Amino acid sequence: MADAPVVAVRGEAYREVAPELARFTVTASARDRDRETTLTRLAERAAAVRVLLDEAGPAVERRETGQLRVWPETKRSGERVVAYHGGVTTTVTVADFTALGELMLRLADQDQIEVAGPWWSLRPDSPAYREARHAAIADALARAREYAEALGARVTALLELADTGLAAAPPMLTKAAFGRAGDASPELDLDPQPQPVQAAVEARFTISEPVLG
Repeated sequence: MADAPVVAVRGEAYREVAPELARFTVTASARDRDRETTLTRLAERAAAVRVLLDEAGPAVERRETGQLRVWPETKRSGERVVAYHGGVTTTVTVADFTALGELMLRLADQDQIEVAGPWWSLRPDSPAYREARHAAIADALARAREYAEALGARVTALLELADTGLAAAPPMLTKAAFGRAGDASPELDLDPQPQPVQAAVEARFTISEPVLG
């Protein structure tokens, strides 16, 4: 086998699959000339966010409190404090997309609350990655057979297989569309964005003796 002819190929696969997760951020803010009042309002608004997330039940798969900031606002000249600002951000992960729009609207309807997102993504262990790898291997084998066939030969054995990379697009932001009909509750239409998944392998196969005559 060491003296057998060798064909080296690259196999690739590209897929667009439905997202599995949606993430968005909720930021509660407060501002007042009095520091204690600012902190109190911030705590109350952050608690209101937690209550709404609790009410969402299993629709919320994960939530994480991120950056907490409290800072004084001073005049341009000097250090006299004219107000205090506070903000706390929570990142929310949702797998049930049917509840996503309503949840985001309920949060955005709270006083001094900013909602941003959603960002669509796949789970780290998504079957889409495995399927892409398998497709890349099949593509490499098909290419090797095509080259061998063009030479009047056939693939006989695999010498080497190397994974050159699996890539997915970064989480994508979709545009949220708000709509209201008269006094009816606002509606939020979300279109989950397909996630591209790519895989590539490099392979070396031995082939039978080519027919070059």
